[in-house]
Amino acid sequence: MNRRETFKLVLGTAALATTGIVDVAQADDKPAAFTLPPLGYPYEALEPNIDTKTMQIHHDVHHGGYVKNLNSLVEKWPELATPPMEAILSNLSVVPENIRTAVRNNLGGHWNHTYFWEVMTPGGATSPTQDVKAAIDAAFGDLDKMKALVKQAGLGRFGSGWTWLGVDKDKKLTVFSTANQDSPHIYVGAKPILAVDVWEHAYYLKHQAKRGDYIDIWWNTVNWDKVAASFKKATA
Repeated sequence: MNRRETFKLVLGTAALATTGIVDVAQADDKPAAFTLPPLGYPYEALEPNIDTKTMQIHHDVHHGGYVKNLNSLVEKWPELATPPMEAILSNLSVVPENIRTAVRNNLGGHWNHTYFWEVMTPGGATSPTQDVKAAIDAAFGDLDKMKALVKQAGLGRFGSGWTWLGVDKDKKLTVFSTANQDSPHIYVGAKPILAVDVWEHAYYLKHQAKRGDYIDIWWNTVNWDKVAASFKKATA
């Protein structure tokens, strides 16, 4: 065997060895602790109320970013992947102090957005179901008054955050707001049944700084069947 043939044999052997190493590493890779849930409907499904580009960026980039960050945090605190998200968000004191704020922001963002996409699933009831309507009327007077309170809370949220319709400890409906990516589970007393994301990334491409216009038109996207299911669970 001449030098050229020997050199080719060495290269071939090295390539096979490298390929084998890569395959073994891929086979040993564990699935990610957190995954970005599929939107469940096309990005354009909520047009013209929420534009396609906003939905794509919001789901893939913003929500995807929280999921990516969570998987990095699992490397620092493996227990993050074990309990239900709600259990950790309801008791953040169990999280190591050096990553507590990061868990609060990213786990909250993951839970909030997962719930948000569900509330807007196309194809459901376009107005409150009978039981939800009765609860709204009892708590606020009528649907329009409830919407006005949600808008007021959304406009009153300085900076970024969320506005919620929830069931309080007395099983009555209440409107409240949370800052940044805080989940309602951080605060004892109210179980969410409807969520409005009032971060600018949820509406800026279409509405620029007009948060109120976004909130007004957002109601056209609500799947009231999903709200009713959450209401039933929260009042059981």
